[in-house]
Amino acid sequence: MSGEKTEEPTAQKLKKAKQEGQIGKTQDLGAWVGMLAASVMLPRTLEAAMDHAMELMEKIPDTIVNPDPGKCLAVFRDALMSAAWAVLPLALTMMAVGVVAAGAQGGIRIATKLFIPKFNRLNPFAGIKKMFGMQSLWEGVKALVKTTVLGTVLYLTMKDIVPVLLSAGRLPMATLLATISDAAIQLIRAAAAAGIVMAAADYFVVRRRTKKQLRMSKEEVKQEYKNTEGDPHIKAQIRAKQMAMARNRQMADVPTADVVVVNPVHIAIALRYEPEKGAPRVVAKGKGPLAQKIRDIATENRVPMVQDIPLARAMNKDCEIGQEIPAEFFGAVAKVLAFVMSLKARGAAAGLHRNPNPTPATS
Repeated sequence: MSGEKTEEPTAQKLKKAKQEGQIGKTQDLGAWVGMLAASVMLPRTLEAAMDHAMELMEKIPDTIVNPDPGKCLAVFRDALMSAAWAVLPLALTMMAVGVVAAGAQGGIRIATKLFIPKFNRLNPFAGIKKMFGMQSLWEGVKALVKTTVLGTVLYLTMKDIVPVLLSAGRLPMATLLATISDAAIQLIRAAAAAGIVMAAADYFVVRRRTKKQLRMSKEEVKQEYKNTEGDPHIKAQIRAKQMAMARNRQMADVPTADVVVVNPVHIAIALRYEPEKGAPRVVAKGKGPLAQKIRDIATENRVPMVQDIPLARAMNKDCEIGQEIPAEFFGAVAKVLAFVMSLKARGAAAGLHRNPNPTPATS
């Protein structure tokens, strides 16, 4: 059936889908990669925060002894700035990771068409259908797998730290905090690594589903080709009009020619020679009906016509309209022009004449 969507989406369809925000991507990938990046940046962030906190704690006793409002505000301002500078690298890293993750899944594009309200989005039946569709089933499986994997990671991480916590009373505070901090970082990294694997699987599923939704029928492909490349019938009409305009232009140049070399019936080549512009140029040429039209215009405007069958055939093959004649024709055309000048000198140039020095025929 022509309406069955069996064809892969074309480049134009994919481009339109991107503009409308219909891109196969998963939000989980950016979140999990961001968590992994945070686990790398977090120790440095905590270290910087502790250093700033120690500096702040050193200023507090002096402020308590001399409770000057200006000093208190200065300490408060320094505390805010220190916190901001400590968190800034982590925030910039998370932002960069989010941008890169979005770009890697199909580019960053503001889909303005998503802001346009569509009433079909409010259709409750479509929502109910999605609740029991394959997409809802995949989301349920994904949530179950995510819970199982993260639970396993949490168990494997905590089983090593629980004995340490049980014996916390015998450990120095610095050692205990370092142990808990290392365990937390390891937990975050393990969870992030597992999450990235799950997000990658989700990405391929979403991409496959989106591409399936964008499939086209054979009729849609044909219609898009017509819209993009143009209807073949219209293109043929345009080419016909362009050819007609080109013929009209060269017909208008025939009266300006110095001579028309003819076959004498099937071919006509109109030449104009302006010494200051170089070699003679072809202002019009044609075969069959077009050659007859050139001869008729030449007759009406008393342009000399010279019959030279080999020269006419060769020039029709190798010369282009508007271009100078190739060098191999200089000698033969010079003889034709000299013959025409001699006819004009006698006042008998108009009409058809046989070339007294015809070009030798070539095999």
